[in-house]
Amino acid sequence: MATADDAGVYLLDDERALVLTVDYFTPIVDDPRAYGQIAAANSLSDVFAMGGRPLTALNVLGMPEGVLPVQVVNSILRGGAAKATEARCAIVGGHTIKNPEPFYGLSVTGLVHPDRIVTNANARPGDVILLTKPLGTGIVTTGIKQGTCPPALARAAVTAMRALNIVGAELAERRLVRAGTDVTGFGLLGHLGAICRASGVGANLDASRLPVVGPGVWKLIAEDCVPGGTRANLQTAEEFTVFSPDISEAQKLLMADAQTSGGLLLCVPETNLHAVRRELRRQRTLAEAVLGVVVRSSRPVIQVRVG
Repeated sequence: MATADDAGVYLLDDERALVLTVDYFTPIVDDPRAYGQIAAANSLSDVFAMGGRPLTALNVLGMPEGVLPVQVVNSILRGGAAKATEARCAIVGGHTIKNPEPFYGLSVTGLVHPDRIVTNANARPGDVILLTKPLGTGIVTTGIKQGTCPPALARAAVTAMRALNIVGAELAERRLVRAGTDVTGFGLLGHLGAICRASGVGANLDASRLPVVGPGVWKLIAEDCVPGGTRANLQTAEEFTVFSPDISEAQKLLMADAQTSGGLLLCVPETNLHAVRRELRRQRTLAEAVLGVVVRSSRPVIQVRVG
């Protein structure tokens, strides 16, 4: 907890440790099944980010009484169950309450070898910084709520958000990654800043390499379709981030965008980069973007340039 890592870890013995996490949120898309899939993928991601394999999960559900048809609730739970099955995780129960606004997620228990845990506190100078999903889902889901998001862009965002981060467990078991986390509510800069603070390092990023969920994201930003959480993230990130003059406001907002079920942000020893990228291609991750490098620094500062 001292380094605000993705999940709690409880040591059982020399060969096994439990990885425990819980996450849930209100609907961000209109389709109930897709919402259930996204919420479940987001919850499972914390276990994968720590290098673990999910074992069991409990549904965490809140619903307004007498407002939504039971078929909608059924679709949400079926969407979550489908993602749990894909992750080879058994849903063994859960709890439901009455709530004015719907919410759904999972409490997940996973398993990891104690020597193969991936934390946010082990990045070293020279490590390559790599991201496995495109950015911009916070901006897109805001556009969906406002009715200004093109359907194709919305579909691309849903595809990204419901994709599982199973590759995190694969890479940890092969000891290919030095440090990592998943990119969620605090955005790319917020989560990279946490890695830098926990590891006692800095980072250099190339803004021209940012993967984007679709070109329409830039149009949404230009139309001021930006969630409040993203603007708050940027304000916080500016305390530990130095932007070169050629970085646009849109690029800054993209790097601070509050993601839902985002990709893995990995710090990879350069000697392992080829093997990691090969595994990402095998797993068909939506991105394998090399964003920059971890650097030696007396302060946990992120330098952002173009090129």
